[in-house]
Amino acid sequence: MTAQLSRKRVLIVGGGATGMAAAYALSQHPDKFDVVLYERSAHPGGMATSVPIDKAKYGAEYINDGVQGASPVFYNTYALFDRLGFKASDVGMQVSFGRDPETDFWTNVFPSPVIDEFNADIKKFGWVLKVIKALELVFAMISVSAMLRIFRFSKACHICQVALFFGTGNQTPFISSAILERVFMDPNMRLFEYSSDTFLASIPRMCAFPHLSELYSAWKSIVEEQGKGSTQIITCREVTRARRSSKGVYVWSCSTQGTDNSQSVVEPGREKKEFFDEIVFCCDADAALQILGNDATWLEKKILGNVKVTSYLWDITVTHSDLPYMEKYYRVRYDPELRSKKGIENSQRQERYSFAEKHFEPLYFIRNVPEDKSKIEMSFDLTFNEASRSGSDSANGYRNEKDATSVVNDDSIPKRLPLERHVFQTIFLDHSLESRKFWTKGAINPDEVILEKWWKQQSHRWQHYAGTVPWMGLINGKNHTQFAGAWTVINMHEIAVVSGFGAAYRLGASYPFRDNQDCKRLFALCLGVNHMMRMRREDRDGYLS
Repeated sequence: MTAQLSRKRVLIVGGGATGMAAAYALSQHPDKFDVVLYERSAHPGGMATSVPIDKAKYGAEYINDGVQGASPVFYNTYALFDRLGFKASDVGMQVSFGRDPETDFWTNVFPSPVIDEFNADIKKFGWVLKVIKALELVFAMISVSAMLRIFRFSKACHICQVALFFGTGNQTPFISSAILERVFMDPNMRLFEYSSDTFLASIPRMCAFPHLSELYSAWKSIVEEQGKGSTQIITCREVTRARRSSKGVYVWSCSTQGTDNSQSVVEPGREKKEFFDEIVFCCDADAALQILGNDATWLEKKILGNVKVTSYLWDITVTHSDLPYMEKYYRVRYDPELRSKKGIENSQRQERYSFAEKHFEPLYFIRNVPEDKSKIEMSFDLTFNEASRSGSDSANGYRNEKDATSVVNDDSIPKRLPLERHVFQTIFLDHSLESRKFWTKGAINPDEVILEKWWKQQSHRWQHYAGTVPWMGLINGKNHTQFAGAWTVINMHEIAVVSGFGAAYRLGASYPFRDNQDCKRLFALCLGVNHMMRMRREDRDGYLS
């Protein structure tokens, strides 16, 4: 009884990657913490959901819906997957941008006329990244569009913005230039590799996540088992109000009728009032403000309110198997007319063309809206070949992690299913009338639609890095409250996980991967950003780490 009373009672709000990571870290100490996690939907995972599909028709039993995969440098994510008994699969990220070979098509698989046309801009982009890195604090406050003007990039060149279409969509021109540099050069956040020849290194290695619904179910079980009865993960329960005192936090919650991870959940239950020593908000910033209501401090309203104003947008994804739609708006298949007309005698280029003829299999599609080049549409091919699912080093045409830029002209690379059986996901960005009028959603054959789903996305405007990110340490740890989530830095699964670990660490939990230097680099960085603190003395490798 005495031990139970001495444990710190902690409530975690939200069961996405952040909340589950916080629960995992705290559950390592059943003698120190009594943890309750409330998730309003029926399953943990947040945006990380899986959807069953017809295996006879599509060759697979499921697709991951909201989160497909990530860069191989997401060390905390994969270390956690390993502990849970799951493995990510290697895939080669082939990109197909645009349709017209003369005006806008390019790919990272082989040179195209557009690559040749903007060769000077592409070469300039390499040293611009170095300038941004050297002056990162300055460029954190400068948008991508302003940076392109400062360095006098061609007005017709849209290539330099493409790297951040990975989740930023039509907001790319307003994103902090420092984030652009990070996704190319930061060892902990890198999504793409720069090439002075083709802009993106030929075929970057990426990792496709395992069956996420099963993973999060196992995650829940392991957390509760590790917690030895001191950690509970409760779904279909929503926190509605919180009021803080000098001793702790009073919380009101009610049951819900959530059947999936949709954004709108019915809340018919009667409220229950409880008391906790600490509360960790692992939800969106505006949701945290709504729960706190008038109890939110001026500084919390200022910092968290900035996220709502500058960052959140609503997009809709349509998961479908409409190949004619994809072929109408994107380049899905290889066509010799897409090749560059220059350097025909170049042996390296010939090798790439030969490879593309056999193995051009884009996973990521982007196109500019013809009526407004500042607007885009994105699509993904969710069907991976068996080599990709099993983690083969030859999947989709790259050798291995150390040689990810090399093309492999190898007839042994397994073929994927016929395109007619592929599952695609098209993302229509920003539901505002200004963007929605360009949507081609109505052109998708309704008979081929598998799922439609709205998503609340973060835009990463430069104002976010001026008004929120640098100041999180001023509100974290105050009034028995922690705020965590990918939105505290950048919308990546890795940041979500590390942010959750950071909140638990701030409360006294151990960092789960203290002996893994690759994992620890980003954790130490985010701990400093989110909490303005260093790792504890016993966890540090040096004074500044």
